Amino acid sequence: MGCTSRERASVSRRTNSLSLMKRASYGIIFEKIKMKIEKIETWLVSKWLTIRVTCDDGTYGVGEGNFWSYADATEVIAHRIEGDIRGLDPRDIDRIWNVAYRKYSFRSPAITAVLSAIDMALWDIKGKRLGAPVWDLLGGKVRDKVRAILLLGSHRYSDQISTPESFAKAARIAKNDGYTALKMTPFPENWGALAHGDLIRQNTAIVEAVREEVGWDFDIGIEIHRNMFPGSSVVFAQQIEKFFPYFYEDPIAPDSVMSMGGVGDKVNIPLAVGERNNTLWEFREYCQQPGVGFLKPDIGLAGGFTHVKKIAAIAESFHIKMAPHHFLGPVGNMANTHIATATPNWDVNEFSTEVGTFKEDIVTNVSEVKDGYFIPPEAPGLGIDIIEEEMVKYPYEAGTGESSRRPDGGLVLG
Repeated sequence: MGCTSRERASVSRRTNSLSLMKRASYGIIFEKIKMKIEKIETWLVSKWLTIRVTCDDGTYGVGEGNFWSYADATEVIAHRIEGDIRGLDPRDIDRIWNVAYRKYSFRSPAITAVLSAIDMALWDIKGKRLGAPVWDLLGGKVRDKVRAILLLGSHRYSDQISTPESFAKAARIAKNDGYTALKMTPFPENWGALAHGDLIRQNTAIVEAVREEVGWDFDIGIEIHRNMFPGSSVVFAQQIEKFFPYFYEDPIAPDSVMSMGGVGDKVNIPLAVGERNNTLWEFREYCQQPGVGFLKPDIGLAGGFTHVKKIAAIAESFHIKMAPHHFLGPVGNMANTHIATATPNWDVNEFSTEVGTFKEDIVTNVSEVKDGYFIPPEAPGLGIDIIEEEMVKYPYEAGTGESSRRPDGGLVLG
């Protein structure tokens, strides 16, 4: 009988470890061992593009890319890039990144989503070959654990939260479970149809209820999901300043960095920006805007370890923290723990419960979270593997896009 993916993953880890020990005993240096990229395999699973990169010696790594729309395009791009990088040495990660990114003059988020997944897989391969976790290769630990900021609309905390009372109840559960921070979108269910004053009033009531419930020894991030115009976002921020939110995320659409800076110049809550941006050049411009306190690159969209580490370095030079966006896939979640462990200005990682969900079924293991903190893995590479026969049970689900409408039938914003 053939082996399952889980059994193959276990054998691969043992083989890699034994192989590394044998090389060490003979004094063979890793850098002298030639490898070539042989193939890329892709799966669209739930909300993610999952990738496996395999080398000519059988060593492989896994990665995850995230793209809001037209996910089928990412598979086409992945196999086009496969032709461009096949035969290259997987150790030359930055070279491969630039070959794939700069070969064509049109550079979309779909391309960087694929690059992100390939980049994760290459770092996974490097870690397996060297017998070290990725965080060790990125510079080693700057912290022993990574603070989680719980998404209040996630599993276990999401029972129809739309009123101040329901938001407060979910926040209390989160605090009782050991978390020290949460992120929420404090909008009532019918917010798109509300008049300006009523929307501001109801949103403010939700923030007030949550602050009263969790007290002041708990951080509250406010996520707007780009659903306001500059004027209304400033008015709302001014109303909730007294509750000391930890950050004010994406108050307006990311189409104009200057407009975002205009909001930041008028509010006294640190802005958290960039979840839909995908290159360090865009993030550099955000760093030069007033009021920006956090950057939110998604490691599955903004270029993987290689590129996000550079974004973090730019942010550090401006005394700006990292609080990344996350599409909540299990491979990307593990990747975030690695880079957070090794990056000084990293602050929090978004988290949605994985235990007890289908995410446990599609990978060999999910991230370890204890008392509201991610625990860095010690296994070589990413420390996680995919299970093919389980992944195919959860095919890609296309989102419906921005669906909130005004009474006149027009879109609210997006």
